[in-house]
Amino acid sequence: MAEKSKPSSNLIVKLLLWIIDRLERTIFLGIKITLPRKFLSPLGFLGMLTFVVFVILGVTGAVLMLYYEPSTANAFDDVENIQENIPYGFLIRNIHYHGSNAMVFLAVAHLYYQYFSGRYKIRNEIIWVTGLILGVITVLEAFTGYDLLYNDRAELAVSIGVSLTNASPVIGPVLQQFIWGSGFSEFIIRLYALHVFVIPLMMTVLMLFHFPRFLVLDIPISTAVVGAILVVGGLMPAELGVKFDPNFPPGITVPEWYLTGLYAFIRTGYDKFFTGGVLPLLLILMFLVVPFIDRGRKFTWKDRPFFTALGLTSIAQILITTVWGFYIDPDSSKPTVLRLFIEPVSFYTLLILSSAAMFVVTYSYMRAKAALNVGKKRVITRPKPITLSTRWTTISVVLLVIFEIYLNIAAYMSYNAKLWNLTLFEIGAAFMVFAVLFHIVRAYQPPMTPITTAVAAKPPGAPAVRAAEK
Repeated sequence: MAEKSKPSSNLIVKLLLWIIDRLERTIFLGIKITLPRKFLSPLGFLGMLTFVVFVILGVTGAVLMLYYEPSTANAFDDVENIQENIPYGFLIRNIHYHGSNAMVFLAVAHLYYQYFSGRYKIRNEIIWVTGLILGVITVLEAFTGYDLLYNDRAELAVSIGVSLTNASPVIGPVLQQFIWGSGFSEFIIRLYALHVFVIPLMMTVLMLFHFPRFLVLDIPISTAVVGAILVVGGLMPAELGVKFDPNFPPGITVPEWYLTGLYAFIRTGYDKFFTGGVLPLLLILMFLVVPFIDRGRKFTWKDRPFFTALGLTSIAQILITTVWGFYIDPDSSKPTVLRLFIEPVSFYTLLILSSAAMFVVTYSYMRAKAALNVGKKRVITRPKPITLSTRWTTISVVLLVIFEIYLNIAAYMSYNAKLWNLTLFEIGAAFMVFAVLFHIVRAYQPPMTPITTAVAAKPPGAPAVRAAEK
């Protein structure tokens, strides 16, 4: 029997070798994915974590598409039906919603880590530029997604988008007609096409140029990020809001956190194209030209005071404008326009003074500290790994396995009881416990056993020889 099965097994092996040999010419084997055997700081592979969330969004978004009709008549009702009636609909929608927020946050964190660590210096200009474009497109993808709900917040976002597009010089009206159509009946189908096909396709193509050859996929960290998304979804479930009715003016609301900074600029009342287009574009251009200006050989943020101060100043600007974007005048007796109006003099004065102070203070401090350290050797200390004995490793693993089983049973019981928030929280906690368990098992190293060397019997008269010398 073994003799007869040998030719077929050889054919299978030859077929596999033939496929692998041909795949080496494609991107599938051109990229090498490493699964680390020990803990690595997640800062170095924030881009990969962003891609993991991108895949989760693709899967959950595909499921949501099955129950959603992109029309003004049914959009809001379909989302409500998904959340209230479709099995697992509440879980999937919350994962998708909070995953989109997590992707924007991870993309921004990835951008700043690469900036402060000077990664663009190692012939990564193309990776840097495509990554910056990907970051902008990620925000646009999230923007088009929450507009599909067709509630008051979506109406506000669409109104801002239409006004900004129309304010563009020369091509504004034509661009508005192309992107938004001629009314509510058209914009939602266009946003749907952008969200589920056009923008994801653009992101996928850009990733082919953005990904380096060697990628790191850390299973515990990736699982912990997924768990964090679920936990946040359980603590702060995605809301439906108020269904938009064109016959009634919408209530006061603000966009998502990643757009409130832009919203603050627009609410000052100045030209929309300048405040909503030119000013944010300056921040993007700053990051775009940095790799072509910062040509020094120093990488760390401590050795690049000017660019470090510039990066911290941009973070301060983002934080200030974001906080201002959430501000609403508490006096309900005022008209809506006045409650949303931001006094431009105080806003821009605070923004300019705080930015200048942040840059001057940071730059001066880093220069002074560098001057004091001239001639001193920098001592690089590595953190000592946390090691557990066999006894404590066993105890930790057993307790975590028991807790993992409990969380799974609790999530099942919560789902049967229709406690959706608690279900989402417990599933997320189970993911995070699994991440800790995986890391402990991976990091455990059995204690070294002493090696004894046998010493041969010494013949009479021979000199004594130590075992170590043998």
